[in-house]
Amino acid sequence: MWQLLKQIAKTGTPTQRLPEGDDAWRTEGQRIQQEVLDVLGRALCIRAIDGGSCNGCELEIHALNNPYYNIEGLGIKFVASPRHADMLLVTGPLTLNMKEAVWRAYEATPHPKLVVALGECACTGGIFKESYAVCGPLSNLLPVDITIPGCPPPPIDILRGILTALRVKHANLPP
Repeated sequence: MWQLLKQIAKTGTPTQRLPEGDDAWRTEGQRIQQEVLDVLGRALCIRAIDGGSCNGCELEIHALNNPYYNIEGLGIKFVASPRHADMLLVTGPLTLNMKEAVWRAYEATPHPKLVVALGECACTGGIFKESYAVCGPLSNLLPVDITIPGCPPPPIDILRGILTALRVKHANLPP
């Protein structure tokens, strides 16, 4: 303990300035919030499903929930049940073990539903597409509305993909 206190006393206070933050995404986030309200009139509810991924995409999804991005403040929230969801956000390649679970989640989601394939694995099968345990990309099982490529895609690209999915579905809905 004393050694730690001595080290702290020797080191002193840092004199470097903090790096400047990039707040360009905040403007886009406010636009996303307004568009969600215009299309749905309420919060967008997303059910995230891991179809067999390496968890890289899940880490980026979790970053959306941190105070920096604050996705819930934008009117987008994650729900535990597909019965309460407007959108399914599926990550990872479609593995044999998860095929039935992903299908059941799709069937339990009320209409009109959006399906978004997040990450290279969900879009194309990624590096796992030749595996014996993988059925291929998500589009082999479900009708995918939007794909968000990347390994993993950054949080701002996920936000853009969510907004694009809303725009596509809103354009296809009857008045």
